[in-house]
Amino acid sequence: MSKARQLKLGSIILGVGGTMSSWRHPSVPVDASVNLEFYTQQAQTAERGKFDLVFIADGLFITEKSIPHFLNRFEPLTILSALAAVTTRIGLVGTLSSSYSEPFNAARQFASLDHISKGRGGWNLVTSPLEGSATNYSKASHPTHGERYEIAEEFLDVVRGLWDSWETDAFVRNKETGVFFDPAKLHRVNHEGKHFKVAGPLNIARTKQGQPVVFQAGSSEPGKQLAAKGADAVFTGQNSIEDARAFYEDVKRRTVEEGRAADDLSIMVGIVPIIGKTDEEAEQRYQEAARQTPIEEALDVLGRFFDHHDFHQYALDEPFPELGDLGQNSFRSGTDRIKARAREHGQTLRQVALEAVAPRSPFIGSAETVADTLQHWFETKAADGFIVHPITPEDLNIFVDDVVPILQERGVFRTEYEFDTLRGHLGLPVPENRYANQKMAEGAL
Repeated sequence: MSKARQLKLGSIILGVGGTMSSWRHPSVPVDASVNLEFYTQQAQTAERGKFDLVFIADGLFITEKSIPHFLNRFEPLTILSALAAVTTRIGLVGTLSSSYSEPFNAARQFASLDHISKGRGGWNLVTSPLEGSATNYSKASHPTHGERYEIAEEFLDVVRGLWDSWETDAFVRNKETGVFFDPAKLHRVNHEGKHFKVAGPLNIARTKQGQPVVFQAGSSEPGKQLAAKGADAVFTGQNSIEDARAFYEDVKRRTVEEGRAADDLSIMVGIVPIIGKTDEEAEQRYQEAARQTPIEEALDVLGRFFDHHDFHQYALDEPFPELGDLGQNSFRSGTDRIKARAREHGQTLRQVALEAVAPRSPFIGSAETVADTLQHWFETKAADGFIVHPITPEDLNIFVDDVVPILQERGVFRTEYEFDTLRGHLGLPVPENRYANQKMAEGAL
């Protein structure tokens, strides 16, 4: 008898917060984005709630108008390695760009994290949307949207090949015979492609979970196809159940068309839950949060999605400006949604900007209401799980203490960890080593 489908949960750690003014909240340490104790507390709270993972996002370009968290934050692999030492079960997932990294370095860094955490490492593969990133990496120009995904596909192929450099039992380590490793179980990838030339092998052994878990963040057409072909999980940002179901169905279909099972890929929706003792109190909390950011700062936040476009030049209460293709080479799926919603609802620039900093979430209400909504999305195939974006440190505690027990009582979320690896939490098998498989196939002939 197959086990009932279980909801998956993660939490993003955002330091001083995801808005311009969240750092001013009384519960937020002003140095939270570079405060190890803060990250430790958040990770341990999520682990207390039996979450599958914590997630560290990243970016490679800032301006004076970037939100405070982006201006001064930890590099993901560094902080995740530190968190591995103060947690025991929760998965540790970090962002690294395929557009501004090398496959060998990426493979080595995430394999190292996976060893340090004893099988809890995960890589969020992104292609870096901000054009300014090129100026920090000695590049003449930022690759186009299509080029970035072409690079990402080859990058992922090389990284997975490098992770198979060593078969599971390659390191003999026999002091009596003096045999440290079996040379027959060491393999070179010898990749020569359009964008990368990598010989290998990787100088670190195969990990406990075979390979770190690969996440992909991006909801454009190339992003969905990359996820379907090679990722283990997807981070997405659908804000209505109709959009989420359409995205879910589309990506699962693509996954099957790539020769995989639909359950080989988990779809996790980012949410900003606002929880009160009653629905009315939660709505009041949302309204207060929406009023915190001055319109001038909201325009700067909106501008980041459109290559830091200057929205101050337009009238605030006129219809949202026609921007043509602006945003197509950055956050394409997000900017497409912003433009389409503005046209459909006749929104002004002021309305769009304020919505960018305080989007209305479907997950606003009492703990019971939020649990109901999560369960409904999960059971009607709008998501396999959710990435919680807490507005304040208190919000993660509220979610863990008030919402999680309801989901546990209903049997849709675990009461205890059953596994000690991220693959185990997500129900993913350990991938077989391609070279060991080839040997078995040849031996069977």
